[in-house]
Amino acid sequence: MHASRIVAAAVAAAFVPVLLTGCSSNSGGSGGGGGGGSTLTIEDYYAASFNPIYQDCAKQVGAKVKINHVAGAGLIAKVLQQASSRTLPDVLMLDNPDVQQIASSGALSPLGDYGLNADGLVPAVKAANSYKGDLYGLEPVTNSIALYYNKKLLSAAGITPPKTWDELRTDAKKLTKGSTYGFAMSNINTYEGTWQFLPFFWSNGGDEKDIATPQAAQALQFVVDLQNDGSMSKSSITWAQADVDNQFIAGKAAMMINGPWQLPSLNATKGLEFDSVPIPTRTGSAPIAPLGGEAFTVPQTGNKDTMKLAGKFVGCLASAKMQSTIAGVTGNVPTNETVAAQWATSHPQVASFVTTVKTARARTGELGPDWPKAATKIYTAVQLALTGKASPTAALQQAQSQSQ
Repeated sequence: MHASRIVAAAVAAAFVPVLLTGCSSNSGGSGGGGGGGSTLTIEDYYAASFNPIYQDCAKQVGAKVKINHVAGAGLIAKVLQQASSRTLPDVLMLDNPDVQQIASSGALSPLGDYGLNADGLVPAVKAANSYKGDLYGLEPVTNSIALYYNKKLLSAAGITPPKTWDELRTDAKKLTKGSTYGFAMSNINTYEGTWQFLPFFWSNGGDEKDIATPQAAQALQFVVDLQNDGSMSKSSITWAQADVDNQFIAGKAAMMINGPWQLPSLNATKGLEFDSVPIPTRTGSAPIAPLGGEAFTVPQTGNKDTMKLAGKFVGCLASAKMQSTIAGVTGNVPTNETVAAQWATSHPQVASFVTTVKTARARTGELGPDWPKAATKIYTAVQLALTGKASPTAALQQAQSQSQ
């Protein structure tokens, strides 16, 4: 949901120390205690603002819920520890790139066991949440990234939103004046930097199996050119997406790449007139951007009755009605294509994201649990090129040859 949370859970592959909380007490609920298994324990890295949604679905399926919010960066290490100690929650939220890793460990149950499927959802949601042919997670809402622009600045410069790389480069140069850069994006040396570069990389034919290709080099050269033109700050190598948002809000960037989770801060800024369009591609075709969002899963707790109830609960969260409710709370996009189309009409600020999600790609779609290795190589190459330590071609070759 929030910028860092989209990619944060994968960071936990470094396995930070596990802090045992009251979560381990859930063995009573999962093991058949607490009213015959009618209490479901839920684990996520959301904030308390999500609790009413859980309470709503709990009421619908006839359950009580015990909610445990944990830090996103420590979630995966915690889940693996819980799996080994058999203290998994009844309902587990995971960042979508982590679903295949946890499913491969045997900690999750197939959602088909509860009559759930991904019919009618955007294709990438099914791909991200499936492992060896079985669906293990459902995302009620999703997100991606788009190009936000300052309407006043573009209008004053006589510019319409760009659709191609050439247009973006020309416009960014024209919009760069005084302390305002024409363009901003996050090129930080984390998965967040990779996430922001992917639309340029993928849309131009880049492939994570081998990042050292001419198509990838062309995409990286484009970003380097924006910096070399003076249209993008050299500080982008240290900016997270929240920092990019702050630059845009302060009027120091006329255009930025960011996600719908920034809408609350943008809308709260007095006098800021903005809109967004899908991220430009070299040819002007539809962008291939990364699919964001979190999935809800049913862990293998050993209690079939509670797992069945958890399946109903996950089904409730993914229902068309709840998708709209959750989208309203989070600012994200419903994953049901029909619901999303209706949402774009009634919520024009997310229309570009609804469009982008249609052609979005799951980060784990090609490499599965090995995706983090490729993500590290990609942001490493971006850093090498933007800091002038290597040409785009050499940076990609150097990063590709690194053993992760």
